[in-house]
Amino acid sequence: MDIHAGIITFTVIILIIAYFILRNGMRVIRASRGLTYYRLRRERSAEGWRIIFLALFVFALAAWLPFYGEPLAYQYFPPSPTPSRTPTITITPTITLSPTITLTPTITDTPAVTDTPTSTSTPFLPLAIEVLFSSIVTPNPEAVFSQIEFSTDYDGQVAVNPKTIFQNPVGHLYGTFSYNEMIPGVQWTALWLHEGKLVHYETKPWDGTTGGWGYTDWAPQPSEWLPGRYHVILFVGLDWKVIGEFIVEGDPPTPIPSRTPTPTRSATPTRTPTLVPAGTLTPIGTSSN
Repeated sequence: MDIHAGIITFTVIILIIAYFILRNGMRVIRASRGLTYYRLRRERSAEGWRIIFLALFVFALAAWLPFYGEPLAYQYFPPSPTPSRTPTITITPTITLSPTITLTPTITDTPAVTDTPTSTSTPFLPLAIEVLFSSIVTPNPEAVFSQIEFSTDYDGQVAVNPKTIFQNPVGHLYGTFSYNEMIPGVQWTALWLHEGKLVHYETKPWDGTTGGWGYTDWAPQPSEWLPGRYHVILFVGLDWKVIGEFIVEGDPPTPIPSRTPTPTRSATPTRTPTLVPAGTLTPIGTSSN
């Protein structure tokens, strides 16, 4: 049982105790009304009211615990950075890639390009995504994630038949992972990159528990799955936690172009010539002497 589940269980127990305390106080007040002597009746009634006030205090404690008890517990019981589950599948490709660059024999025969890329800089969130943050919950620096497993099938908890190399057409792809020591409501982000270029992202407040399983997914059009190397980076707040990698091979299907109707040209009207009557000819008369 993690701290979150313990807080919920403790809250339910306190509510049950508060109910019995309140019922006991009401019984004491009702019993005091039947006493003959005024002094005893007054003392019993006061005792019953004290019990009722105690029950109200316990109710208030039960209402306070779910909102402030968990962060307070983390101050006295720092979470362990060990993830709750050790992944059984590594992201090492299942095939061996051959270097595409042949070096001259005059130098050491070491490929200048390695098959496994190595990160030379620390991943960071683009400013355009950072401004979309809506959560004000402070991230837990001890939150941990397992390696990401990729699959086109997800059973609601783990990836089914995870792989690191996919053939086009890929379709809907899931990246699943286990996590621990998360705080509900904290901002988390997943970046999907193709050859270092951002192609998809999601960022929102964490709606899961403190530990368990989660996923990020992408379902673009089939023609958008370009061949090459993809990386998925998970962030909690502004801190990156884990990077997953997979490869897409083969050309994506060509999108079917939509047919644009060809406008029909209207016939050009034929102009009809207009007959203009000729002017009246004036005969030339013979001059008389």
